[in-house]
Amino acid sequence: MQTETTIHDQIEALKAQLTGDLFADMDLKDEIHNLEMKANGVKPMDSHIDCIGCGS
Repeated sequence: MQTETTIHDQIEALKAQLTGDLFADMDLKDEIHNLEMKANGVKPMDSHIDCIGCGS
């Protein structure tokens, strides 16, 4: 199980990779979104569906 600090470190590392190009950044933004949801406790950590609202 990942700690909250580790998740936040991963988010910051991914944000540093963003280019500003919407299409190039889509996968990075999706991964950031999923990690932020885990960090905020929006979904169960072991859920196979990352986001009920958007279906990510």
